[in-house]
Amino acid sequence: MVLTQVAACTVWRQFKITLREFNLHIPELFKLAGIAIVIIGLALRLRTTLVVVTAALVTGLLAGLPLLSSQGVFQGLPYLTRAGQEGIINMLGRAFVENRLMTLFILTLPAIGLAERYGLQEQAALFVRRIRAATVGRLLFIYQLSRVLMGILGIRLNGHPAFVRPLTFPMSLGAAEAAARARTVDVIPGTIVEEIKAANAASENYGNFYGQNLSPVLPGILLVYGVMKGLGYQVSVWSLVLYAIPIASLSIIIAAFQFWLLDLREKKRLSPGKSS
Repeated sequence: MVLTQVAACTVWRQFKITLREFNLHIPELFKLAGIAIVIIGLALRLRTTLVVVTAALVTGLLAGLPLLSSQGVFQGLPYLTRAGQEGIINMLGRAFVENRLMTLFILTLPAIGLAERYGLQEQAALFVRRIRAATVGRLLFIYQLSRVLMGILGIRLNGHPAFVRPLTFPMSLGAAEAAARARTVDVIPGTIVEEIKAANAASENYGNFYGQNLSPVLPGILLVYGVMKGLGYQVSVWSLVLYAIPIASLSIIIAAFQFWLLDLREKKRLSPGKSS
C-alpha cells in the first residue's frame, strides 16, 4: 500500500513537471502558426503567393520580429520598428533582390506569346497528329524523360510557361484528336481535356523536380547540400546525387504506369459501343 502511494506521488509529481514544461513551451508553439496558414490556404485553393507571404508575416510577428526596419523613412516608428533588428518586410525585399535572377524567365513570356499568336500551338498539334504511334501517355512519358535528361545536364527550361503551355499541352491534345479521329478539340469532352492538362503538369513536375536532383549544379541539390552542411553533416554533392537516383528512377516508373493508365482509359472510352 505504501509503495503504491509512493508510486502515485512520483507519477503525479512527474506529471506536474511535464505540464509545467509544456506550458513554458506553448508560446513557442504559436510560432508554427505559419505552417497551419500554408496548409489551410492551399487546401482552400487561395492564391499561393498571398498565402506564403501571409504565413511569413504571421510567423515573423509571433517570433517577435518587427514589421519594418528602424532605419530610413520608418526610423522611430512605434510598434512597427525595433532598434537593431531587421524588419520582416525588409527581409522579404532583400531576399527578392538577392535572388532576382530567378525571375529572368519573365523575359521569355513576350516571345512565347508572340509565337502563340502566330500559330505555335496549332502547328505543334498538327505535327503530332501526323505521327500514328503518338498517344497522350507516350508523349508525356517521353517529355518527362527529356526533362530528367535536361536536369542531369544542368539545363533549365522553365517548363510550364516555356514548354507545357505552348508545346506539350497542344501536342497532347493533337494526339487525343488523332486517337478520336477528330479534326477539332471540340469533340473531346471537357473532363478529358482537364485530365490531359493535369497529366501535362504532372509530367513537367516529375521530370523537373526529380531530374534537377541528379545534377550537382542545380538549385535543388545545392539547397539540400547547404541545409545538411548547416546542420553539421559531412556530405558531398555527389553523394546526394547518388542517393537521389533511386527516387528519380521510381518517379519514372510510377509516371510510366500513370500515363499507361491514361492511355488505357482513353482507349476504352473510344472503343466501339462507348459513347464519346
